[in-house]
Amino acid sequence: MRTFTNGTAMNAIEITTVTKKFRQKTADGVGDIIAVNDISLNVEKGEMFALVGPDGAGKTTTIRMLCGITTPASGTISVLGFNVQKQPDEVKKRIGYLSQKFSLYGDLSVDENIDFFAEIHGVREYSARKEELLEFTRLTPFRDRYAEKLSGGMKQKLALACTLIHTPEIIFLDEPTTGVDPVSRRDFWKVLSSLLKSGITILMTTPYLDEAERCNRVALMNNGKILMADTPTNLKKVMKDDIVEIVCSNIRTSFSLVKQMSEVREAQAFGDRLNVVVKNAQRDIPHVTELLKKNGVEVFEWRAVTPSLENVFISLLSHGDLQSEHEPKKESEVPSLS
Repeated sequence: MRTFTNGTAMNAIEITTVTKKFRQKTADGVGDIIAVNDISLNVEKGEMFALVGPDGAGKTTTIRMLCGITTPASGTISVLGFNVQKQPDEVKKRIGYLSQKFSLYGDLSVDENIDFFAEIHGVREYSARKEELLEFTRLTPFRDRYAEKLSGGMKQKLALACTLIHTPEIIFLDEPTTGVDPVSRRDFWKVLSSLLKSGITILMTTPYLDEAERCNRVALMNNGKILMADTPTNLKKVMKDDIVEIVCSNIRTSFSLVKQMSEVREAQAFGDRLNVVVKNAQRDIPHVTELLKKNGVEVFEWRAVTPSLENVFISLLSHGDLQSEHEPKKESEVPSLS
């Protein structure tokens, strides 16, 4: 394991005040679009770190800069102690990258796709490694099947096997489970959990906040900025409002009513219940239930629930008050799980 000159273990990834701009034609001429705006972030060796945000948040651009595919306008990026801008070849042979549009070859079999990517990476005598990956991803029974005949989830597992054939120390996964069915998503996450036990470092992007909760640490991104970065548990602690689940009849009418109330900061409907955010549940929810009952809605029960990352993120985007009260911590202050 590489270390700093003082003997302390280094971070797997270090991003320091990085900005990325793209030139774009506008009605007034040509202007700069800021895709990533002055972000700083460290990822420790052996952890799973998630970048979470909506489309256009800057997640994919960040990963592409980490892989040396595109260069930042300013700032520095270090991967495993190597400067990505100055030592791209050293970085590329130590990482794996599964992009949103990973290029499997549909007219090649599972075996042949893995062989192809092994040759690209200059891997020799990889037969044992291939067998291990096929078993690991549960693709052994399908090794002779053409890639184009695989299901979406199996294609992603094959793409991961191709990404891992050269035994990288870090893998970058760009929304690896988007468009994959729930069962395949679960299987894919079992594979990732097993990878972590081997000591590999994983940095992934995902639009799914339930997936992000499985990670050691999470950075919430929007408009090219990191709003907050911490463990999922600590991120939930900054939610100062109360989250209340209300089980009631006529959800559509209920939702229309509560979202107009001044006491309700946010409202979402999930099946036969409402999820509402209020400043003080004991004070505000009686007003909510009273309004519902007056409008013919039967309220069966309500209870305070633990905030989710989705609650935190929506509050950040909707109100920004969490951001003002809790500025994104410096990476030296952000704890990580081990």
